[in-house]
Amino acid sequence: MTTNRERAGLRRPNDPPLLILTSLASGPKHGHALAKDIDGFAGVTLGPGALYGAITRLEERGLIEPLASEDRRRPYRITGAGSEALAEAVADMRRIADVGASRLGLVWGGVG
Repeated sequence: MTTNRERAGLRRPNDPPLLILTSLASGPKHGHALAKDIDGFAGVTLGPGALYGAITRLEERGLIEPLASEDRRRPYRITGAGSEALAEAVADMRRIADVGASRLGLVWGGVG
């Protein structure tokens, strides 16, 4: 069975689709605003090819959708399916982080 996360192509924490969905979870943004937000919260600089390639794939998979444009910039928003895929990816990362923290003897997020 293919999960929403796998269909979304979400594989690693610095993966452009994952970063874009995370950014859009706080509200609609156009490409430049996405890139700026992602750099701010993840410290990852996405070039135009990576950014717009990932936007195209996410849109094709129904995980984001374009909104009406008031100027030449096109804003996007996360869809219900995109929110589900992001929640699944975050839960997977949380499980891995919790196991790693536990094995290292760290205390965070309720693991100790």
